[in-house]
Amino acid sequence: MIDDVWSRDEVDSPCVKLCQIHPATRLCIGCRRSMDEIGAWSRMTPAARRAVMADLPGRVAEPAVRRGGRARRRDGASG
Repeated sequence: MIDDVWSRDEVDSPCVKLCQIHPATRLCIGCRRSMDEIGAWSRMTPAARRAVMADLPGRVAEPAVRRGGRARRRDGASG
C-alpha cells in the first residue's frame, strides 16, 4: 500500500553532501549548483527544479588544471 500522505511530487535535491564552492566557477563541487540555486532550492517550483536538474550534467564545477605546457616553461618552472 502506498501512503499518499508521505509521498510527495517534489524534485529531489541533487546534493551529495560534498558542499564546497569552487572559487573560479562559483559552483558547488558536489552538486554543481550555484550559490543562488542552493539558497533558493526550497522555494523553487518543481518546474524550476527540473530545469536546474536538466542543466547540471553539462556543468563543470572544477575546471581542468594544466600541469605543464608553454605557460609552465615560460614562467621558468622546472619539471
